[in-house]
Amino acid sequence: MIYYAWLKPKGNALGIKIGFDATNILIWRLHIVKPYLERMKKLLFMLVLLGLGHYADAQQTEQVRQLDSIFAFMYNQNQFNGTVLIADKGKVIYKKGFGLTDETTGSKNGTQTIFELASCAKQFTAAAIVLLKRKGKLNYEDKISKFLPELAFWDKVSIIDLVRHTSGIPEYLIDMPKSVKGNQIADNLDLIDFYASKKDTLAFTPGSRHRYNNTNYALLATIIERASGKTYADFLTDNIFKPLKMKHTFVYNRRQVPKKISNHAIGYVWAKSSFKKVVPEDARYGDSLSYKLDGVVGNAKVNATVEDIYKWISSLKTNTLFSEQEFELMTAVTKTSEGKNIPYGFGLDVSKGKDHFSFGHTGSWDGYATFIYHNMVKDRTIVVLENFKFGTYPYKNINEILEGRPITIEYKKKVDLPESEIKKFIGSYVNDKNERQLITYTDGHLIHNADQIAWDMRFFPVSANEFQAVRQGGTDGVLKFTTQQDGTLKLEMLQYGQLMGWGTQQQK
Repeated sequence: MIYYAWLKPKGNALGIKIGFDATNILIWRLHIVKPYLERMKKLLFMLVLLGLGHYADAQQTEQVRQLDSIFAFMYNQNQFNGTVLIADKGKVIYKKGFGLTDETTGSKNGTQTIFELASCAKQFTAAAIVLLKRKGKLNYEDKISKFLPELAFWDKVSIIDLVRHTSGIPEYLIDMPKSVKGNQIADNLDLIDFYASKKDTLAFTPGSRHRYNNTNYALLATIIERASGKTYADFLTDNIFKPLKMKHTFVYNRRQVPKKISNHAIGYVWAKSSFKKVVPEDARYGDSLSYKLDGVVGNAKVNATVEDIYKWISSLKTNTLFSEQEFELMTAVTKTSEGKNIPYGFGLDVSKGKDHFSFGHTGSWDGYATFIYHNMVKDRTIVVLENFKFGTYPYKNINEILEGRPITIEYKKKVDLPESEIKKFIGSYVNDKNERQLITYTDGHLIHNADQIAWDMRFFPVSANEFQAVRQGGTDGVLKFTTQQDGTLKLEMLQYGQLMGWGTQQQK
């Protein structure tokens, strides 16, 4: 049987009558219709992908907007001053600086700003130990006396005890400062000489407990130098920073050997009872600790940008610099000799379980506050570097935004109260033990001190009678005032909702 069809072109062109038999129709379906359908499938698939791409772009744009809003809000409330980088699923989705690099010049923080890492430097010190072990220059079980004969009286302490903070050695930040006189700046050799002369006993048997201690990593820095024959700074540069192209990362003692470095952020604190930013040793703040110990490396003094730190994290998760076996050791959760978990690897806090694995560190030193975090399961990185000691970071809100969950109130918003309404809370508050709390006023904030301790903590109003603390690490401190039956004010000091102290306002 023959089938006929007219092929009628558009316009006035003549149609053509074509005849088909059954075989022709089958061939026509196979060679004309089927390829057409395949092309339509591909087109639809591409449209779906394009739609998903637009959806993903829109979703990421909204995430950026939310992140930007939260960090700007915190900056405006004196709770953030620095640079942040956030990556999710291997892609950087947000990086931005807030506030000033230098209060004198007015230069602004950005993605190329270099910050002191404080205790986040410890991961590089520990990494150097791994590399020296690979080179055969040391063993983790070596006693520290092999490289530090001056401290031979601590003959049971091993290198791995220093790495995991299980040594029992005293804390030099507590013991040493008073021995540093005048404008002297101590270094690692001064630290070793200090303990060599004291011959202190250990706080516990090495390996039996885990106790975080900065002396451990200062001693590791000297071991690195003596095992490698290089300075601590040069070893890290040659073996870690250069191979990973971390071009803006280096060891820097800014008081002992000051240099002019572009984009370097100065670490700040607040002058007492004010919002004026000063360096810690300024008389208006009066803390000479970071000045006196500026020459000590290993536990701090590595400086970097957020982008360089992201390169470092990427190298760890992809085994670029370290083998899979080395990385497993560096991020292992081990146990003390008493059977308790040690949630600390090689310069890294570690959280590990059946369905979770993350590592990172925090830091606070010399006017800087730092946070480095990576979630291996979610492939998520958060790097926060601040040149303001009292800065914090919205860790909970960051994760809520990235996961599309409702955003909770992690940091309360300041409300506008008339100055007169705030000043009515000024005064001295005394409890039944005659303990006195002192409340003063500065620039829309209440400042809390005690008669025994100068806390110098600032609080901003979040309601007519509650004031939230501006405090390092974002600790949830609250001052709550209530009017009693006799008309006097009662002060309650709360931390995470728990009552920490109280007092009744005394007559002015």
